[in-house]
Amino acid sequence: MGLIWLVLVAIGVWALVRLGRQTEGPRRGQWRVAATLISAVLLAGGALALSKGAWISGAALVGAGLWLTVSSRIRSVAPKRAEDVGLSEAASILGVPIDATPEAVNAAWRRLMARAHPDQGGTEGLAARLNAAKDRMLRK
Repeated sequence: MGLIWLVLVAIGVWALVRLGRQTEGPRRGQWRVAATLISAVLLAGGALALSKGAWISGAALVGAGLWLTVSSRIRSVAPKRAEDVGLSEAASILGVPIDATPEAVNAAWRRLMARAHPDQGGTEGLAARLNAAKDRMLRK
């Protein structure tokens, strides 16, 4: 019976890791909270199993808990900073000419950010790119 529970827990952990890696957008915070809670349960179950003398299942639970803790904390890609974006790339991101006025840059940024903001269904990465492009264009 213990092996069945171990397999079910392994499938659940695999599914959570798979879901967590697919959602880097707004739901990433919930994935990290759920992974933290599940890893705490796995670590506690592993400690209990080790205290009862079940070395293999206890070690497997502790290992799965540690792995889940580490894998839920890994960030995929850092957003671009304003220093990393070239002037022509920033202009193409915002859809303005290179010699655009600050008012035109801000207007293009507002128009694009209304759709790219994470609260409006966009992603954090796209919003960061737009912010970096605006900062680069205003700093030219």
